[in-house]
Amino acid sequence: MAAVETAASITGDTTIHTGLSMVGKDCRLTGSLACTSSRSINLSNCSRNDIREYFINGYDLDETLFTSLKDESSFYCCPDRLRLPLIFYYGHTAAVLINKLMLAGLIKERVDLEIETLMETGVDEMSWDDTENYRMGGNFKWPSVKDILDYRAKVRKVVLDVIDTAPLVLPITQDSPWWAVMLGLDHERIHFETSSVLIRQMPVDLVTKPVNWNYGPLESSNGRVYENPFIRVDGSVVKFGKSRDFPSFGWDNEYGEATVEVPSFEAQEFPVTNYEFLKFVKAGGYDKKEFWTDEGWHWKEYREAKHPTFWVCNEGCKSGCGASLASYSHCNGRPQNGDSTNGSNSRNGQNCSNSNYRYRAIFDVLDMPLDWPVEVNYHEAKAYCSWLGQNYRLPTEAEYRLMLGRKLNDSALFPRCDMAFESNPQCNINMKYCSSTPVNLYGPSSAGFYDIMGNVWEWAEDHFNGLPGFKSHYVYHDFSTPCFDGRHNMIMYGSWASTGGLSSCYARFAFRRHFFQHMGFRVVRHNPDANIPVRLVNAEVFVLGVGVEDNEPLLKNCDDRYVSSTNEEFSYDTVDAVNEIILSQFGNVNVSQIDGVGCENGSAELYSQVDNIWIKALKEYGINTDSALDIGCGVGRNSFELAKYFHKVVGIDFGGRLIDTALKAKKTGEIKCCQDGHDEIVIKTDSTINRDKITFMQLTWLPNEICMFDFVLLTHLNRVANDKAWILRLKEVVNTDGLVVAINYDRSPDYINSLVGKWFNLRENHNISYRKACKGQICESSTSITIWQRNAVIA
Repeated sequence: MAAVETAASITGDTTIHTGLSMVGKDCRLTGSLACTSSRSINLSNCSRNDIREYFINGYDLDETLFTSLKDESSFYCCPDRLRLPLIFYYGHTAAVLINKLMLAGLIKERVDLEIETLMETGVDEMSWDDTENYRMGGNFKWPSVKDILDYRAKVRKVVLDVIDTAPLVLPITQDSPWWAVMLGLDHERIHFETSSVLIRQMPVDLVTKPVNWNYGPLESSNGRVYENPFIRVDGSVVKFGKSRDFPSFGWDNEYGEATVEVPSFEAQEFPVTNYEFLKFVKAGGYDKKEFWTDEGWHWKEYREAKHPTFWVCNEGCKSGCGASLASYSHCNGRPQNGDSTNGSNSRNGQNCSNSNYRYRAIFDVLDMPLDWPVEVNYHEAKAYCSWLGQNYRLPTEAEYRLMLGRKLNDSALFPRCDMAFESNPQCNINMKYCSSTPVNLYGPSSAGFYDIMGNVWEWAEDHFNGLPGFKSHYVYHDFSTPCFDGRHNMIMYGSWASTGGLSSCYARFAFRRHFFQHMGFRVVRHNPDANIPVRLVNAEVFVLGVGVEDNEPLLKNCDDRYVSSTNEEFSYDTVDAVNEIILSQFGNVNVSQIDGVGCENGSAELYSQVDNIWIKALKEYGINTDSALDIGCGVGRNSFELAKYFHKVVGIDFGGRLIDTALKAKKTGEIKCCQDGHDEIVIKTDSTINRDKITFMQLTWLPNEICMFDFVLLTHLNRVANDKAWILRLKEVVNTDGLVVAINYDRSPDYINSLVGKWFNLRENHNISYRKACKGQICESSTSITIWQRNAVIA
């Protein structure tokens, strides 16, 4: 009997975790094996049992996926060099559930703060050549599989207790604390799908197919798909966006309404199949730079890509695996797991041997399913369009809405207008099959397009952005907004692994253009004289450590299609905005240098008055001076001042350029600024300050790693998109008897008290007037400064 291969035996890395083979055992489960999915829940009339079953099903699905790993050591592998090890994703979804229930006030105690901190936030790499695992790489010590399994079991019990006992008022709306429950449940389902992609990138010898995981047929009874004709769609005005009255959970970016005039266009009847894409590969498409965008060609060269990542050849192609798997190749010519001659995966007459490629499913290598949709990233899809000729491109979101052919805005049809509520949808979605299927297996939409919903996500030309009327939700206020950066492209209408809310016709998701998912595409042929109904984002996003990267236009003659990002926080991190913040913090100076924290011409009056208030409060309330947190630190002025009084200071802000300026000031003691009509000025910080006390961090919200502090200075409520998200987290970052000093701007003390009055006592309220820099002028303004003291109430 052959020995079971482990990650250590395949990679030769004896430093990674090792463990006994777990094939066929349920030791990764806190529930039951699951290979089918529940439908979405109608939040207007659901019962506790409906929610309970939906939770159990999603939790079981996720755990079932991880039973496929043959050995514990595989949990510590990185099948994608830009993602964290699999052990993180095994624990992440449970940790997020607890974090969101805490934020919504549905539970009072955490399960395990250490795990809920470690497993809270993953990585979103800024480019395809980012440093591997830049957040937690090297020899980081991860928890054991048993520790995470035990944690998941405890979380299961906590969530079920909330579902069974928390006061439930229907309908569940965005104003209900139960929205946090539904958010956590659908977040689990998102990661079921993304984790399936990661496991699909594992060496095939390290995984095994779970019981009842059934791949789709290679071929449809409707025959082969040799042609992919273009179907004309008449021009129309299309409105899309989810109504806030629709009775299902939705992510923040789904809400609002866009109205777009769509000229007539032609789109392919089917998604592009493996059969079609093979022609591009055989024509040398991966070797011809003229078919690729600059960004796409650089990615292709870096990855040394010769074919789609889930195709397998025998030429030792470079994989995208990381860490101990970095040298592994899926295209190694070795015999591999496969089910290519049994049951539903038999060839059924397909002449796959002529293709020289096989197909990597989640757990096996199969004969090439020529009629399944090809799975590629945006760069590969665009290269294929270019290979076809001029005037070929990907569809836009508005065009996809017409191709779907469903009435989603008629409230009289809620919720049955959404395919997520159909008992037997005629498409491959919601785990109907455990893989892709032939593109002609199901019938067309009312507009005549096959597989417009499900099978694979499809790339769109639009940049990801909020719809008009967008508003983030406090429970996960940075779910979408960081991606409204012009570097994330829309993907449409779900895959076979999209379950629950992801299978909704309203779902709007996006990935970076180099990203892999169960994603394919179809092609549009457009009239070159017609406007392209696309929404592109014009955002100057400063990436910490990188700067502002080039973002080449990927569509011609679309300069007038650019709009501002609906993430308004980006507007506070431009060069001009940062200069204005420098002036507001340090003063409106007209000289080359000033010493200390200056207040020339009065524009730093606000912070000088705030200083007087909090310094006096430190003495009056006898506050410990071990640690201080500067929320909304800007370029660091307040952090430097706090360092005179506290042993440790942490300054955080969401702006990359702001934090970059603060880090340079910490290193050099200088801040450089350009005023209108003047040369560059240099502002020097107080030379007596020990700047080593200060840590600056770029954060889009307050994660668990930010805790606990004796004193908090909150100064950026005028710049954040969702102040509630920041204010509510204060209860878990301030020590008992510690102080929060807040610049309220236009927030009343009563408003803040309504959010945190249970945990904080309002001690003082000061109304002050001040002058500030405002577009090169000095403006008069006023605000209140409040002081809050943390009481002993448990969070």
